[in-house]
Amino acid sequence: MCRLFAMTSAEPLSPMRAIHALNVMKEGHDGSGVGLYLSGLSGPFAENPDYPVLSGIFTEQGLARLDAIMSGLGFLTKYSLAVTPRHKPPVGTPLRGTYLARVYQPPAGWAGLSAEEREVQLVSTRVAIREEGQKTGDMMVFSFWPDVVMIKEVGDPIEIADYLGLDRPELAARRILAQGRQNTNYAINLYACHPFFIQGIATMTNGENTAFVPIREYLQSRRIPGYMGYQSDSEVFTHIMHFSHYKLKLPLVAYKHVITPLSEAELAEHPDRALLTRIKTVCRKMIIDGPNCVIGCLPDGTMFLVQDRKKLRPGVVGGRPGVFAFSSEICGLNAAIPDRDPSRDFQPMYLDTAYVRPDCREVTLCSQNQQLPPQH
Repeated sequence: MCRLFAMTSAEPLSPMRAIHALNVMKEGHDGSGVGLYLSGLSGPFAENPDYPVLSGIFTEQGLARLDAIMSGLGFLTKYSLAVTPRHKPPVGTPLRGTYLARVYQPPAGWAGLSAEEREVQLVSTRVAIREEGQKTGDMMVFSFWPDVVMIKEVGDPIEIADYLGLDRPELAARRILAQGRQNTNYAINLYACHPFFIQGIATMTNGENTAFVPIREYLQSRRIPGYMGYQSDSEVFTHIMHFSHYKLKLPLVAYKHVITPLSEAELAEHPDRALLTRIKTVCRKMIIDGPNCVIGCLPDGTMFLVQDRKKLRPGVVGGRPGVFAFSSEICGLNAAIPDRDPSRDFQPMYLDTAYVRPDCREVTLCSQNQQLPPQH
């Protein structure tokens, strides 16, 4: 198994808080990799919050190609954080090149685009760069979105953090997702490393999705830009949330009804029986088969945790007003937020969704047995 840890805070935190929590839980993961999603950024990244940030790894040739591509598209560089380690990587970590997080001013022609059109262009641009990089292996891109930085690498999380200098102040963020473990079900590939990201939505998973193949085939049949890759069976969780959020316009708490719908007997007594029956019918090809624990973050900064119906993967949420964490184990929560009231910790069960809004005031809990909130 792997281990998951996420933090949401009213004030920016170093990603090292999450890395140390992963290290405390090291008996539960193999130390073979680390993936980070950072949002609610501070410092130089916060100076142009509406400008997209490109995150990835590039060889020297790849950087030259990236510059040519972005210049040709009309993007202008506003700020760059480029990390090119000068010492040997940890044992088992490949020597790659430059780890880049670069803020771009969009092309002048985007001024007349709607917010939705701009988002589609950002997804399409990321996909195009990824496909170009896959031709020669000189560019890997994990995200291209405002207020988002993603970092992925093979190796022990603590050693990678030291290697890349992840304690630097420029990387402080209000929302952090961190996963410890590279993909070991398939070939090692950084695109298989959690968290996964598309259009402002990020998720990471501890578990195994045995319904992966039919779900992947259904999602690919939707012809939606960004539904690609699938080097990990967990990437479909991100795309299901994307489909639920953007295409079906469903609220967060309906996500559980998509991936783990209620039984016919449970639906018979539900106040939203008609709607949930329609969701179950329309989304039947996105029903998962676990065990899985999923932690994620939405475009508005809301962070959430859900379990599948088997509830065989650990997960807990706790904290205090101003800072909360979602963790695979309580020991990770203890390490990151020792001054909370542990009696208020909550371990979601198979019907539950636990989430914290970006104001970080409290944990909100809801059950699939409850009525859905009105749609906007």
